[in-house]
Amino acid sequence: MRDKLRAKKSYRQACWAASLEAKLRAPDSERIALRIEFFPPDRRSRDDDNLIASFKHGRDGVALAVKVDDKRFRTVPIFHDEIVPGGEIIVTLEPL
Repeated sequence: MRDKLRAKKSYRQACWAASLEAKLRAPDSERIALRIEFFPPDRRSRDDDNLIASFKHGRDGVALAVKVDDKRFRTVPIFHDEIVPGGEIIVTLEPL
């Protein structure tokens, strides 16, 4: 259980750092579209709802980095078939 909690915290921290490095900024709007593009690491089948859920702590890290409450986010998931070694997630923030 402790290892799982440590992994979640580490992932949130990594997403926070990546958001800062990318100079991600929140638009000045009440609601923000959190566009998440998922690129799989291989051809295994994945459920879209599990992909979104797996980014929960990443979403928290993004919110911390751009200094907004994540309740302002509206998730817009995009699922790609293109294989990217190691997988990749691209986050974009847009006003709604």
